This record gives sequence, C-alpha cells and structure tokens, in this order.
Amino acid sequence: MTATIHIGPTALQELPELLKNRAFSKVAVLVDENTLAHCYPTLKPYLPEHELIQIQSGEEQKTLQTCEYIWQRMTELNLDRWSVLVNLGGGVIGDMGGFCAAVFKRGIFFVQVPTTLLAQVDASVGGKTGIDFHGLKNHIGVYQEPQAVFINPDFLKTLPQRELKSGYAEIIKHWLISDKDAFIEQRHIGLFTDDWEGLIRHSVSIKSGVVEADPLEGGLRKILNFGHTVGHAVESYLLEKPDRKLLHGEAVAVGMLCEAWISKNHKLLPAEDLDKIETFLVSVYEKVSLSEQDIQDIAQLALQDKKNTRSSINCTLLEGIGKAVYDQPITVQEIVESLRYYTLL
Repeated sequence: MTATIHIGPTALQELPELLKNRAFSKVAVLVDENTLAHCYPTLKPYLPEHELIQIQSGEEQKTLQTCEYIWQRMTELNLDRWSVLVNLGGGVIGDMGGFCAAVFKRGIFFVQVPTTLLAQVDASVGGKTGIDFHGLKNHIGVYQEPQAVFINPDFLKTLPQRELKSGYAEIIKHWLISDKDAFIEQRHIGLFTDDWEGLIRHSVSIKSGVVEADPLEGGLRKILNFGHTVGHAVESYLLEKPDRKLLHGEAVAVGMLCEAWISKNHKLLPAEDLDKIETFLVSVYEKVSLSEQDIQDIAQLALQDKKNTRSSINCTLLEGIGKAVYDQPITVQEIVESLRYYTLL
C-alpha cells in the first residue's frame, strides 16, 4: 500500500495532524548541513518537541558508515519502536533515512519531507530505501513505505539550477515510459516552466500508479527503471572519481539516451522517436566526457545491476515514446556500443 502523499505549498500543514493522531513517543529529524540551513526553518513550526540528527550531504555519504552514525544517534536519543524519523532532504536523506528507520529495532516509523525536485517526483514515492555499497548504487536496501510524504514545491526555490535539472530527468523518464502527449507538449517548455507543482503532481501520479499496481517490483514497476541500467553504472563509476561525479539525474539522462539507442537497435523504438528524445535531452543536459576505457569499465559495472538474473542484464526499453517494456535482455557489448553512440552526439 502506497503512502499518503500531500503536495502543495500548504502540504506541511498536514504534518501536525499526523504526528498528533499517531501519538509517537519521540520525534527525530534527519538533516544535512544544507537542509538544516535552508529547509528546517520552514519545517520547524509544524513539529512538536523533537531532536535533530545531522549528517553531511552528498551521495558519497550514503554508506553503512553513515548509517552506523545515524543508528548510534537514534540509540543515544532513546528512540523506541513508537518513535518517528522525519527525513528532511533530497534522495540521499530519504533513501538512507528510510533504510535506517526500517531496520532500527526491526523497524520504526518514518516520514518523508523531500526538498529536491528529484526526491519530490521520484525518490520519496514508492517505498524504496537503501544505500550504496562498495561503489554500487543502492546495493543494500529494503522496501518500506513511509507513514506519509509531504511535498512542498517552495523548497525548490532553495536549489541551484544543476539540482533542478537533475530532478527534471526523472520527470522526463516518467513521460517517456507513460505519457507521450506530455513529452511532446512539455519538451518545448523545458526548465522554463512556471508550474512545478503541476509537473510534480503529474509525475507523482504516474509513479504512484505503477507502484500501487506492483509494490515489490515483480513486473510492471520495472518500467520505472528506464535509463537506470546504464545510468546507475555511469553514476557508480564516476562516484569513485570526485572531480567527475554526476548527480543522479545527470547520470539517468545519459542512461536514457543509451537505452533509447538500444531500444532502436532492438527494432522497438522508431528512429524518429530516438531523434526526438536525443534532441531534447542534448538540449537540456551537458555532455559527459567518456574515454574508451571509461566505457569498458562502465559496461562491466552493469553486470551488478539489481534487475539482472543469472548472467542476463535485464533492461527496460521503449517501444515508442510513452510505452516501456521491461525484462529485455541486453549484452555488455550493447552497452559499450550505446555509450560510444553517446560520445558521438
């Protein structure tokens, strides 16, 4: 069952009611230095007495070592199984905070208050929690729905343009797998939209609808992985190179281009659709420079993708803009060729 999702500038006004009705024994708020400075002052008036747990920002912090610190602080604060953890932040805070809550004392309650576009349209919805492990993206995690999600579009005003573009990639992904009309109409507006709330609502409705139909990713939910087989491999590879690391959405944009090309290669996606996708994504996202050695190493990382079975790399591909098909076997060589295609754009 999916969580209750509140969207809009008044979304946080619903939080006190939830906290009061559930009568949680203690409330703790997980923040990083950015959300503490820019978002916590907005959230604080809606909270009862609470404690703060602060970690450093960044994907490189999404590790077991950081989890150990969070669990230590939760223990020091005497959180019990009737406590609630409020995760105030982007995808890293939401994924890791949800994971820490889901396994602490076999599970305590948590609430998501996403503050980045990426978290608002994707990471906070669907109950996936997890952390990276030895450079592999989201390698350890569990499915656990939050008590509720509170999405305030006003938090987007605190974001740099690069973070907005990262989150926008997941909006584009939702169009490509589910809504051709939205892709055709919105691609001419791009990041110049003045209706982020409308885009968030539409994107959340697509994702939550898929999740409700397939909560544990037994089938249909796999369409949400479009762009992520190659994208996660690119992100994981460059995460180990601090001067080249990408934000999640930037890597997914690379992945969507590569997987659209593979879709055409499989005779699923018409050439004219690939051209539309290519033209749009190249207009929004800067090119990532990849050497031939980078390409070979990234392709090998795809063998660790969570969707794989035995030695088969399972990918979500497009049968056309707005229609995705999952469990499509692809090869390491196809990933290599798709990345070579990307470098020539």
